This record gives sequence, C-alpha cells and structure tokens, in this order.
Amino acid sequence: MFRTLGGGDLATNGIKATHPHAMTELCEEGSRLYADALRTGRILREDTKTAPCLMEFALLHPDPDDATWLRPVSPAVALAQRLHPIEHEISENRRLSIALTEAFEPFMALSAQETSSTHSITVLEGLDRINAALDLATAQCQTEMLTVQPSGRRSSENRLMEALERDKPLIERGVRIRTLYQHTARYSPERLAWVDHFADGKAEYRTIDELVERLIILDETVAFIPTRDDRQVALELRHPGLVRYLIKVFEFMWTRAVPLNAGAPYETAPDGITDIQHSIAKLLVEGHVDEAIARRLGMNVRTCRAHIAKLATALGSGSRAQLGFLIAQSGILKPDQPISGGDDHP
Repeated sequence: MFRTLGGGDLATNGIKATHPHAMTELCEEGSRLYADALRTGRILREDTKTAPCLMEFALLHPDPDDATWLRPVSPAVALAQRLHPIEHEISENRRLSIALTEAFEPFMALSAQETSSTHSITVLEGLDRINAALDLATAQCQTEMLTVQPSGRRSSENRLMEALERDKPLIERGVRIRTLYQHTARYSPERLAWVDHFADGKAEYRTIDELVERLIILDETVAFIPTRDDRQVALELRHPGLVRYLIKVFEFMWTRAVPLNAGAPYETAPDGITDIQHSIAKLLVEGHVDEAIARRLGMNVRTCRAHIAKLATALGSGSRAQLGFLIAQSGILKPDQPISGGDDHP
C-alpha cells in the first residue's frame, strides 16, 4: 500500500492506486491546480477530480458558501500542519534517546574495564556471519595469513576452492600466505594449477599427512577456528596469548610438511610398507577406528580400509586384533618415524 502525506492508506482515503504520492511531492496536475486556486482564490470541485491528492494533502477545503467550489489552504498553514507530527516524533525520539543514554551510562565504565576480555573471543553462528567476519578480517590483513585447510575428500573440493579464491586478493596486494593441506590435495588438478599460478614467493603451499581441523590466522592478531563438525559455529579469537599459541601449532606442523610442488611425499619403504601405511599403522595402534583414520588422513573410508588390508597382508595378520599386535612387534613405527599421508586412490 502507498501511504500518503496525510497518513492514511490510499484505499481508506479514496485515492486511486494509480495516483500515489510521496510525502514531499505533488504531481504535475496537482501543482498546477493548487497554484491556480491560490491565484484566483477558489477552484471548481469538478476540476480537481484529476488530482485527488489535493484533498488528501488538505491543500483544499470546501467553500462554505458554495459546495461546488473549493478554496485553497494557505501554503504556510498546510506546511505547519504537515510539519507538526514530524517535529513531535523527532522530539519524542530525542527524549527517548536521552532516557536510554541515562539508563546505560552507569554501565559504561564497567564495560570499558572488560572490553579487552569481552571481545577476545567471539562466537560466530551461521555461515553468513562466519563468512562476513572472515571477509572483514581478510580485507584488513596487511602482512601474513596462515591457514590450515583439511581436505582431500571430494566432498571438500568446493570448500577448498573457495578458500583459494579468498587468497587471490591478498596475494595481489602483497600479503604473504602459507597454507597447509593434507597430502590428498596433490590429487586435485585444479588446486595444483592454482598453486602453480601463484607460486611467486608470496604464497606457499605445503601438505602433511594429518590435519585435525581448519585454522586461519591473520597478521598474528586474529584467528578463526570451527567448534562443530558441520562448521556452522566458529570462534573468532583475538586474545594475544591464544593467537600466539595457535601460531606455534601452525609452525610446528609447517616444519614437518612437504612443499606441494615437491612431488609425492610417500614411497614404498625397504620393509615393503608404504609411508601412508606407516601412518595408518600408527593411528591403528593409538586405537582410532577406520572412520577417524580416514578423516585425519583426508581419504575416504573405503580407501583407508584397502590400505589396512594391504598392511595386514604385508604383516601376515589374520585379524584386526592380531594386526595391532604385529604392528607393535614389527618395529615399523620407529620413534623418529615421520608420518606421511596418502592419496584418495586404493
């Protein structure tokens, strides 16, 4: 519904829907007729049918001596009538603003004392709010962004490519980027092509066998971590101690990762067991189930179980329980044995 200057709806005021007006304007016909009425002192009611807004805006009123004529209302009077409710509303809002300010003033000093701790951890609920916070922090990033992007499964491909798209404007303005993927990232032609395109020293990409969760750190001042598996809730961390700790975690993984363009990081060892199978063996001994192992190594469960079967064959195991025992007895897990990930292919 259009709302007219007089405050009523068109239907309730008899104004046709084809003749609406904003509060601050008259139609060309209405302006002409109102000017004529002011010049002559009156106007025939019949002549105003083409501009019903004149009556709606209370710019004309019936002639007390002859109902067939209308007389114009003084522009000063009409203006005052229109301004009065607006000025009253402004005054009322000003009074309300003052009252609200006085109500919250006692708490301002307390808030100032807690500002640093209150805003050091922010809960972000929903993808829209998470992405908005990430976009803002990314736009403000000036020096370096560190990211951990668990990947490798095909279901994660779109999410990973979105992360690469977010890197582009940062790279173009000279921000250094270091990103960690799982080894399965090496089997994405799109991602490899993207990395080659930006391999100019400002962007570095490495892979490692296991990644627990996503992590983004910008300019050593703010970090983002998910808190749920569906990634619908995240934390924005600005506490200096927490951010420094997460940077140390990132650097620990970074030094153990392999440059993405360095070729395959896993080969068959002298004992006939591949590096990926060494990684699986370690996780089996730690008690992880197949689904958890697949998730941490960035492969699907079917591929993971195929590697477990090959490991069992290599060690001569006839059961899952025996496999764990044989792994422990075989000596294939040396204390200094690096863990390496695998591909998404059996």
